[in-house]
Formats: sequence, structure tokens, C-alpha cells
Amino acid sequence: MKKADTKKKKVKEFQTPYTVMNAVKKGNTITKFSILIMGFGNIAHKQIGKGLMFLALEIGYLWYMISSGFHSLAMFPSLGWREQEKVWNEKKMIYEYTAGDQSQLLLLYGVATLFITCLFIVVWREAVRSAYKSEVLAKEGKHLNTFIEDYKSLFNQNLYKLLLAAPLMGVLGFTILPLVYNISMAFTNYSKLNDHMVLFDWVGLDNFKKILNFADSIGKQFYSVLGWTLVWAFFATFLNYIFGMILAIVVNRKDTKAKGFWRFCFVLSIAVPQFVSLLIMRTMLQPTGVINTMLMKYGLIETALPFLSKAMWARVTVIVINLWVGIPYTLLQVTGILQNIPAELYEAAKIDGANAVQAFFKITLPYMLFVMTPYLITQFTGNINNFNIIFLLTGGAPIPVESTAGKTDLLVTWLYKLTVEKNYYNLGAVIGIMTFITLAIVALLTYRNTASYKDEEGFM
Repeated sequence: MKKADTKKKKVKEFQTPYTVMNAVKKGNTITKFSILIMGFGNIAHKQIGKGLMFLALEIGYLWYMISSGFHSLAMFPSLGWREQEKVWNEKKMIYEYTAGDQSQLLLLYGVATLFITCLFIVVWREAVRSAYKSEVLAKEGKHLNTFIEDYKSLFNQNLYKLLLAAPLMGVLGFTILPLVYNISMAFTNYSKLNDHMVLFDWVGLDNFKKILNFADSIGKQFYSVLGWTLVWAFFATFLNYIFGMILAIVVNRKDTKAKGFWRFCFVLSIAVPQFVSLLIMRTMLQPTGVINTMLMKYGLIETALPFLSKAMWARVTVIVINLWVGIPYTLLQVTGILQNIPAELYEAAKIDGANAVQAFFKITLPYMLFVMTPYLITQFTGNINNFNIIFLLTGGAPIPVESTAGKTDLLVTWLYKLTVEKNYYNLGAVIGIMTFITLAIVALLTYRNTASYKDEEGFM
């Protein structure tokens, strides 16, 4: 019992709760004053550098909020209403334009202000915890780090904080903030429709209802594009894997000579920029391209084959060309795995009387699937967002009349057309959210039901 009590005491000492709640409840007047004036507790305990740093951050935040932050938050619910006006200037004898509200900028400034406020809350919390920690350590007579000691600790026990600070700020500033900004567009009517390009409003879930409504033209296009996207991703992933695996097995056979030469031949396509290969292939598949010209020259066909002009032909064509582009990557992946399968397994199977087919299905395939399942899931999600193949090869064609989506358009290429070409930013944001939801559901459900997840260390 004494040993257990000693361990509990040590755990409690190790887990000293320097929290904001304890600072409010148990802190002295100086610590509580630090809730309003950041860094006051540190300065009072002679941690001048750290206290001044917290105080400077608070002053900077307050200056930003007074100068523009409060205005941005006040305009955020309405996104502006003042239109640009043309006013006659009697003195200058010219028309002058008054600056109206820009909803896009107001939305951006509002989201940015919310982010800055959240970051300030994190810093404020750290400042209060630091003040309370200084108080507790001072009462216990323990050493309080100086600013120089805190600075030196960034190169020793707190090195992770120094190394992660810049990447974290980069992720927040260039990934999370733009992502939240784009997601917020899905709840507005920011589009060319009814001239909502300068001033637009919040519309709630109206855009989602429009996309998911099968009776609406946009809704029909969404379900059609979503269905083809999933079909494309399935065939583009598993056909690449199957043929790449077969090719890797053939090349890596003991009887195959000049293995390096064959690998070089198949991997050579990776060295050529993909956009160059796809544009050349697009030219070759035209009605007057090399392929149709050669087939007609030798009498194999009478009229040009509609590789890119008919829906079914175009869809099969992009899947086949994706095999040519993607198989070399699978070849390299599978080659590395094949070389790591223990040879003893094949020798034992041969002694037991297993033939080559049985050895493949009992040893090779299970081993590769166990190792490559995460890779296949990554490839599947990558193919859903495979912009290059579709856009450079077909451009989404063929495109029906009065439709924004072509028969070979994926969700990502349709999103590009809705935003860049049609200026329907609100619908494009909704498509982006729906794409993310589709990818998240498929990836999580698939991975959590695989042996790679359930029995991570069980395959030997």
C-alpha cells in the first residue's frame, strides 16, 4: 500500500495542473490580474522578457481589433450591402465612384479575424497558465527560468516547439484558413447568377439542397458525375494494380533475362512529363489523328473511331490510357514487395505440392494486399481527384447541350469548370465539400475493414 501511495504522489506531482481554471480558483491577485493584462504575473515574478512578450501580443491584438477587427466581425453576418455609386463632382466636373462593399473581402476578413481571435485565445491561455505556474514555483521556492534560459531550452528539451512553430503557422495560414474560407462560400450565393459577384448574402443550406435535389438540373449532373467518378476511380485503381502486379511478377521471374532492361522500358514513360504525353495522345486519338489514319489506311475501319466524341468510347479510352500512365508506378511498388517475400514460403509450398497458381493466391497475393492496402486506398482517392488525365485528354467531353458537366468529367474537373469558367463559386464550394465527404467515407470504411488495420502486426 505504501508503494502505491508513493506512486500516486509522484504522479500528482508530475501532473501539476497549471490550468486556467486553477489559476482563476487558486491563483493570487497578481495571477488573476494576468487574465486581463497578459504577462503581468510573469513580470511580477521577474520573468521580464516572457511577460513583455505576452503583453506585446495582447497590445498587438487589441490594436488590430480596434483598427479593423471589430469592423470585420460586425460586417461578417451581412457581408455588406452598400453598392458602388456614381456621383457628379461639381468642382472637378467629373463623375466619381464611391467605394461600395466587397462581400468577398468582407468574408475573407471576417474568417481571418476569427482565426486571429482563436490564436489569441490560445496565447492568452498559455499566458494565464504561465503566470499561475510562476506563482506556484515561487511559493515552493523553486527556480524560475529567465528569458535567456527559456530561449536556450528551445534548442534542447523544447526543440520540438521551435521546429514545429513555422510548419504549424504555415498549415494554419495556407491550408486551414483558405479551406475554411472556401467552405464558407458554400453557404452564400456567390456566383454570376443574378449578378451576385460583388455583393452576395448568406443562404444557409440552399446550395446543398440544390446539388442534392435530383429534380434540379444541377442535381442530375451531380449524381451523374459522382457515379462516373466512382466507376472511374475503381477501374483506374484496380486495373492498374492487377496489370502492374502481373507485369512485375513476369519481369521478376528467375527465368526472365535482362530484368533491368524491361523495367527501364516500362518505367521510361514516368520520365516524360505527363501533360506532354497526354496532349500527344489526345492528338493521336482525333478523327484525323495517327491512330484513325493508320487503321483506315490498312482497311481495318471505314470511318474514324469516336475515341473522344462519344461518351462510352471516351470513358473506356481514358481508363485504358490511364493504365499506360499508371502501371509503371505499380510495377515499381510491387517489385519492391516481391523482393521482400521470404523465399522459404515458396519452397515450403512447393514441397507441399502447390503449383504456381496456388502459390500466387496463397502467398503472393495475400502478402501484397496486406502491405499495399493503404497504397491502394491512397491511389483510389488520388484517382477521384485525378485532374490531369481527364482535363488534358478529353476536357470532360463529350458535353451535352445546356449542361456544365461533360460525360467524362470527374467531380474535380467539374468543380474547376463551375468556378474558373462559369464563376459559380458557391456551387463549386459545395462540390468540393461533397468530394471530401465521399473520399473520407470511402477511405475510412475501407481501411478500417482491412487486415492492415485490424491485424497490423499479425501477418508474418
